[in-house]
Amino acid sequence: MPVPESDPHAPAPRPGDAPDPTRRGLLTAAAVAPSALLAGVARADDVAGVAPGAGKAALITGASRGIGAAIARRLARDGYRVTVNYLRSRELAAGLVREIETAGGQAIAVQADVADAAAVGRLFDAHQRAFGRFDVVVANAGIQRLGTFAGMDDADYARLIAVNMTGCFHILREAARRIVDGGRIVALSSGTTRLRPPTYGPYAASKAAIEVFVNILAKELAGRQVSVNAVSPGTTRTPLFTDGKTPDQIAAFARQTPHGRLGAPADIADVVALLAGPRGGWINGQVIGANGGLV
Repeated sequence: MPVPESDPHAPAPRPGDAPDPTRRGLLTAAAVAPSALLAGVARADDVAGVAPGAGKAALITGASRGIGAAIARRLARDGYRVTVNYLRSRELAAGLVREIETAGGQAIAVQADVADAAAVGRLFDAHQRAFGRFDVVVANAGIQRLGTFAGMDDADYARLIAVNMTGCFHILREAARRIVDGGRIVALSSGTTRLRPPTYGPYAASKAAIEVFVNILAKELAGRQVSVNAVSPGTTRTPLFTDGKTPDQIAAFARQTPHGRLGAPADIADVVALLAGPRGGWINGQVIGANGGLV
């Protein structure tokens, strides 16, 4: 439809004049055009009643409890078939699988130490046999060893780096090789990379490495529409955070956030689900803080 030209000699409208119908129509069209154009783009995730994970599969490491278990539950609820990785908590992992299956989902539990590259390969093989594809990979497994630089021993430091940094590298490397085009890779960092409290030096450094990993991997996977991000939780009510702390210490951490509470594992799982889902694709190579305003 041709757009009528405006008359350059027409008098300027005065306050109170009725708007010109033609001009009003053009302005209305201009205002709604971007939304209308976007609405006209066909998207598979816009189909009513289709779960975002329908027909897809997700692997989550360190998923027998805490944040990992919450992520597994949430992705299963979104329709993904889920692999629950664990290290030692066999019964917890098996219970989570039963819970997902009872709710109508599909899941398997697979033991693997992410610090062992061969074990990670077997973990991915087991997922491949069960579900045939990798749409989402979540590198969540991690441990915490705290101590001053003067006080931390070599064994604790070595294990911390082996699991948190090298283990994440193993997962990201395997994910880069096997993830489907258009897939999602998410790694779990920590708000301590920015807070940097005493005794958290090696732990925060191991998590900072993960933030660098995801940014570079996102670039290396260019052209495949794979989005790679990190989620950085704040203080979250999990055994990893609460063990060894008194109720008063925990309450003090809760008071530091504007919301006046600790995070819940489900809070973090919601952010991972957003990044894993169809609406999260344009977020790529980023570190997303999920900390209630703590940082």
